[in-house]
Amino acid sequence: MAFISILFVRAIMCPVGAIVDCWSESFLVLLIKETMPRDRFISIMQHLRFDDRDTRAERVKTDKFAAISDIWTRFNENCAKSFTPGEHMTIDEQLFPTKVRCPFTQYIATKPDKFGIKFWMATDLDTKYVCSASPYLGKDPSRQKGERLAENVVMKLMEPFLDDGRNVTTDNFFTSLSLSHRLLQRKTTLLGTVNKVRRELPQLAKDTAKREVFSTSVLRSGSVSLTIYAPKKNKTVCVLSSMHQDVTIGDGRKRKPNTITDYNHMKCGVDVLDQMARMYSVRSATRRWSVAVFYNMLDLAAVNAYILYKACTGWTGKRRLFLRLLAQQLRCRFMQHKEILAQRQAAAGAVPGTVKTTQCQVQESCNRNRSRFTCATCKKFTCAKCRDDGHWVCK
Repeated sequence: MAFISILFVRAIMCPVGAIVDCWSESFLVLLIKETMPRDRFISIMQHLRFDDRDTRAERVKTDKFAAISDIWTRFNENCAKSFTPGEHMTIDEQLFPTKVRCPFTQYIATKPDKFGIKFWMATDLDTKYVCSASPYLGKDPSRQKGERLAENVVMKLMEPFLDDGRNVTTDNFFTSLSLSHRLLQRKTTLLGTVNKVRRELPQLAKDTAKREVFSTSVLRSGSVSLTIYAPKKNKTVCVLSSMHQDVTIGDGRKRKPNTITDYNHMKCGVDVLDQMARMYSVRSATRRWSVAVFYNMLDLAAVNAYILYKACTGWTGKRRLFLRLLAQQLRCRFMQHKEILAQRQAAAGAVPGTVKTTQCQVQESCNRNRSRFTCATCKKFTCAKCRDDGHWVCK
């Protein structure tokens, strides 16, 4: 926990530059220095693992995410159990920026950071809480033949939240008529833009020429409506909705229908969440993709913790202050243990030396153990075993 607290302190105090700079004389952060030495932190980073390396080779054959899949699954379960989302949810993609060598690293030209690991996310619209998330690992052998990737993703992410009368908002990658029917069977409505390459779209929706600017056309298929709106010349926007019983035209100059207005309001859940996570991110340079995923998980967990803390306590402070309080709480138990250890060392008359480990010069209870602690009186190097056993008394 103390290790994670350092990551959060760095995220709010010195997010730019190498993480080891936090211990330098120029950028010294006392909260970090008091927690643990730089070399100890680097050692933890070097040995940070999230699974059993001995069995990883076998598990990777069926799970590309094996290096961190266990902890990611538990993170998802805790997110779903700790919060009940509201009536409206949003599903979209997130690209966590990293250039580590990884079999599922993505390149998306339209993103600010073009390289990274892609995650599908479902968030609560009002709070931006992460309800569920899933990494994109390429071809999924568990997906049924003929099922579209987008439909598979939406149904998996929404599975814990179906059958409760919610609405889910998606972009044109996910939205389709077949998906809206599947969701309606689970008492869930759909709102989203539709890609014009969909075969199910009528020709009327694909034709943009000779359409009057700010005009609206509405088509229906059962309880699902398709709104075709022309925001400018030679351009149309198609919005599919099973949420709206009636499509009404606004009174403004652009005469926007309520389906367009509602979509513009509900589409931003994941984007705002990603912006919040990037503002105070623990992300740092790494060559291991599992560590990059771990950084993203900490960022998302910190956002969720902030939302839950506000909901439970009514707290109205800024997230920067909350992250600082969180870091202090995470290091609290470690610092208490550290203080107890220092008291024991003082009671035993031993203080840390200033040199590297040296062979115990007492050897009353040990077999040439090495230590960097010296007796406060005679300055002899003493190991923990000789001090704890109490057989030796400084003369």
